Amino acid sequence: MIQFSPAALSEIDRLRRRQATPDAYLCIALQDKGCLGTSYCLTFMAQPIPHNFGVVNLEMGHIAIETTSLQRLQDLSVDYAEDLMGGNFRFDNPQAVETCGCGISFKY
Repeated sequence: MIQFSPAALSEIDRLRRRQATPDAYLCIALQDKGCLGTSYCLTFMAQPIPHNFGVVNLEMGHIAIETTSLQRLQDLSVDYAEDLMGGNFRFDNPQAVETCGCGISFKY
């Protein structure tokens, strides 16, 4: 199960309210890109394609997880933090054997 910190949930809620469709699904997937070959992708969509995404209903809204990424996202923790460079989601993935310095790309 993916865990979200209170700060991450707050930022997701803020971003969701800015969408044209406030009940949009946050979609989490992995992309083949980045320093180490795999990076996280967070997007919003009105309705996920049922056979491509599994849906988790949380108090703050719907989260859709790409089914092909589900195993590599098992026990992922998502946080949000702001620093002098701005705000970013931070990912702690126990499936990763190596992460890049920016924390967005990883190798599994």
